[in-house]
Amino acid sequence: MKPIACDLPYPMLDNLVADVRTGQILSFAYATVNGELTAVLQYAYQNFLLQTADEQTAEILMGISMTEMHHFKLLGTTMYKLGVTPTVTQRPGGNVPYNSGCVSQSTNIQKMLMDDLKSELNAIAEYKKMLMVMRNEQVEALVERIILDEQLHVETLKQLMTSAKSN
Repeated sequence: MKPIACDLPYPMLDNLVADVRTGQILSFAYATVNGELTAVLQYAYQNFLLQTADEQTAEILMGISMTEMHHFKLLGTTMYKLGVTPTVTQRPGGNVPYNSGCVSQSTNIQKMLMDDLKSELNAIAEYKKMLMVMRNEQVEALVERIILDEQLHVETLKQLMTSAKSN
């Protein structure tokens, strides 16, 4: 099993300097209701549910989960380098802990894939909003690279939906 990701390198972020504003902007994509942690858990959960019913789809969803986990690590590491401690909450700066209610609990494959597609499209839209207010070229390059993976996930999910309809 391998991650479902674009075949392009992620930008190097070795020379980041403190930039709390940019770190706070990134926090919305980290471990919130619509963040990377939710994506990791949702795809892993769906993989578990589909193991016997549709092994191929289950493996693809786990591959997407692996990429989302990499995004989660990249964002957390970047936030920390920027001077923001990554937190696992429902909203950045809030004190409501993250919970599994953020993850779609659907057990119908079409509904799962629709939920996933909606989540990926929302993620892309949120990342694009971030780009409009960021002023850190290094971090912008990371976000742009992550968007490429999310766009690949959209296309992959559309293919899975077409395949699931015909079965």
